[in-house]
Amino acid sequence: MFGTIADIREQSKELFERYERHLSSAGLILGFIADSLTFQRVDLWFGNLALFFYIAVAASGIALINLYEERVVRGNFFAILYYWAPILVQYAFGGLFSGFVIFYTTSASLSSSWPFLLLLVGILVGNEFFKKRYLHLAFPVSIFFLALFSFFIFYLPILVGEMGARMFLLSGIASLMAIGLFLYVLSLFVSVRVRQSRRALFWGIGSVYVAVNILYFANIIPPIPLSLKDAGVYHSVRRDGGGYLVEGESQTWMDFFTHVRVHLRKGEPVYVFSAVFAPTKLDTEIIHHWQYYHEESDEWVTVSRSSFSIVGGRDGGYRGYSFKSNPAPGWWRVAIETSRGQRVGRVTFKVEHVLDRPDLVTETR
Repeated sequence: MFGTIADIREQSKELFERYERHLSSAGLILGFIADSLTFQRVDLWFGNLALFFYIAVAASGIALINLYEERVVRGNFFAILYYWAPILVQYAFGGLFSGFVIFYTTSASLSSSWPFLLLLVGILVGNEFFKKRYLHLAFPVSIFFLALFSFFIFYLPILVGEMGARMFLLSGIASLMAIGLFLYVLSLFVSVRVRQSRRALFWGIGSVYVAVNILYFANIIPPIPLSLKDAGVYHSVRRDGGGYLVEGESQTWMDFFTHVRVHLRKGEPVYVFSAVFAPTKLDTEIIHHWQYYHEESDEWVTVSRSSFSIVGGRDGGYRGYSFKSNPAPGWWRVAIETSRGQRVGRVTFKVEHVLDRPDLVTETR
């Protein structure tokens, strides 16, 4: 009824070649939709379990391709798996990098982190066209190493409850150890193939490692696992029981496309409120970096920095605020940053002096 294994292999090969492009496109779209529902919070076990699954599938697919190419495994069963292995690797990398795009985007200020986000999106979209290159060892291993590095950058801080350069360097070491272990185990079965690819592997993995380090220390990589949940500029902020009462000017839908204008009487302060999410057990410091636009020199000048500690675990983010007494009229911006200067978000607004105080709206945060 079903035919021999050889018939199934030929049918599998024919189906693969006929629908290859459609399978890749459908897998990319469906995978991204599924990941958008799965990866909702960076410290939830279900999302991290899915990433571990994708890592296991990618490693298995790369190993199977090379084992079959070197004839370590044979037979019709492995021939069928071999034809579909590149699709499995594409599926795994698509799942990994769509998850990373979701996680890193929620932690990013696009004005500072767009190069790294563009790299992730480029790999995610380009993944559909990489199938033939997955048959060569160095290329998929380099992509796999980038995936491992991107994963450990936020997973180790969640495990340890600490952020900073030390955790980033440990993430790099953990990634190198993981990819080294993978290549060592693979070399036990296909030593000639690994040895022949040694130079390409060195340059591929080395280039990824150096590039990610440059992006991190240039503060281009978003400060994952932190993410900005709320931020705004107000006339007053005060604690009220377990929350905050904020007073601000009512906004219209047009304000979404323009910067906020704050109308103050001379001598009144202006407040910036923020809520930054951090995973459970992770405590760190957040800085409000106040800058004023100096028109004569055409540059943003630092006026002050206000810092406060945040405690992780609250879905809506840990709330805090800072203020500036009697701000000069003109353009202001407040960057919400880590102690290293990685930007979580930014609020830009214009102060205008008025004689009469505008009508204010009180809200609970």
